[in-house]
Amino acid sequence: MKAADLNLEEIVEFSEGKLDLKGRRLVLNSLNAFAQFRRDLADSVGLDQSRRLLTRFGYFWGQADAAGMDRLFQWENQNEWLKAGARMLTLQGIAKTNMKIRQNKQELCTPTIEVVWHESGEAEEHLIEFGKVNYTVCWMLVGYASGYASYCLGREVYFIENRCRGKGDRICSATGKEKESWGKKYKSQISFYQSHDIQGKVKELTRKLRRKDRELVQHRKRLSLLERDPKPLTVEMRSTSFKAVLELAMRAAPFDSSILITGETGVGKEVLAQYIHRHSLRNDGPFVTVNCGALPETLLESELFGHKAGSFTGAIQDRIGLFEEAEKGGIFLDEIGDISPAMQLKILRVIQEKEIMRVGESTIRKVNIRIIAATNRNLLQAINEKLFRKDLYYRLRIIEIEIPPLRQRREDILPLARYFVKQLAEKLNLPQLHIDAKCLDLLQAHDWPGNVRELENALERAAILSGNGQISCDTLPVEIIHSYASKHEIGARNSQSVDQVVQEHIQAVLDHTDGNQTQAAKILGIHPATLWRKLRKTGQKFDNQHRESP
Repeated sequence: MKAADLNLEEIVEFSEGKLDLKGRRLVLNSLNAFAQFRRDLADSVGLDQSRRLLTRFGYFWGQADAAGMDRLFQWENQNEWLKAGARMLTLQGIAKTNMKIRQNKQELCTPTIEVVWHESGEAEEHLIEFGKVNYTVCWMLVGYASGYASYCLGREVYFIENRCRGKGDRICSATGKEKESWGKKYKSQISFYQSHDIQGKVKELTRKLRRKDRELVQHRKRLSLLERDPKPLTVEMRSTSFKAVLELAMRAAPFDSSILITGETGVGKEVLAQYIHRHSLRNDGPFVTVNCGALPETLLESELFGHKAGSFTGAIQDRIGLFEEAEKGGIFLDEIGDISPAMQLKILRVIQEKEIMRVGESTIRKVNIRIIAATNRNLLQAINEKLFRKDLYYRLRIIEIEIPPLRQRREDILPLARYFVKQLAEKLNLPQLHIDAKCLDLLQAHDWPGNVRELENALERAAILSGNGQISCDTLPVEIIHSYASKHEIGARNSQSVDQVVQEHIQAVLDHTDGNQTQAAKILGIHPATLWRKLRKTGQKFDNQHRESP
């Protein structure tokens, strides 16, 4: 960070009734009112004591600003941190300040610092009430410079003003040196600082502000989530990784920047895109979805851009495209990685110029839309293989949100399963539909290569096959049972024979069918007689109630 890069709007938060400098409250004061205060102070305690009080005030102010700059930024070097003090005086309207730092020949000595104050507000205050005088009057400014430099350099540095508008000079200027470098000649002027323990107080204040900063950040995050959506996506996700996805989506939603959502098939990219649109400033507008991978190129172009009657066979009338339908709203381009290079170039133009041209027309039409795209492909690899344009990639991924697969956030499996069961109960008119508790371990053990979509489809199948409104283990797809059985006591299998592994696999399936061998055989993909023979071979008792004739 460089001092010249400091910007008032970025470090001060403006709101009605409060100005906040990253945890320090600021107050605007009238220069004329402060001039009157300066007069009253001098009349009450005399000029010398007034100077001492105002110098000490400036010293503390400078120390506080130096601590604040240290807390907020990483400076390129110590000189930039010093120059930030001059920049702060300029930003706060005290005086346009220039600083020059001269390194002394002796390395152990602090540098000599020269500051020039143009249009000093403090000098103007003094002139208003006292008129032109024969002494320098920028007491707060020299106190500020001394406090700021002392904090930065870790040594006692004092500034003494040598030119001042208050006594008729064109500008105000001062020189700063280490205390010992001034010698006895300036001992009387340095006595005005009386800065004992100020640095210790400032450091303590800085520690408190840092702690308050951390608390404030956490508070704002919680408040933002509560105000916008206390129950995101209608499902209470438990995994830390998906909560981070939602937080990033919430932060990006209010802005019109393009978003690229990535992740495996079935993780819920379209659901997240809809969630972002609902929390955007365009939520009153339409949100149009198109699966780019499901349409051939010629049809996709017509769908997106629209066409003029007669532009191709079957185009019997003019038609607006999905980009125009999404006006003042958003459009979701799913499977963006599957489109051709020619279509990529056309979409790039839409993003850059916010304009389209219908198929068969030469008229350019402006569009006001926000684009969210998604893909399950590795676009960087596609770029290396010359299958995807690099410029389009970077235009789309101003914000990239990657949704982790369901196997990496198993805490979300059960909340999702219960949510889908509730939805299916209404959809299939099965008000008593519920999951047998014995199924829960099976659901959590499965890796769900098809992710959330596979989970929803598996539960719908199980709900349809449930005879009494209960989703039991035998109604789930066979691969889910196999997945659980294959992982059951996997650590012990390394030293087992094949027969032992088969026996254990069969027993695991039987456990989840309550010993029902007919259902177990169905899950295992073998005939019940084959299962009976295997059980008899291992000495297990056969339940005739569930036996089928060979």
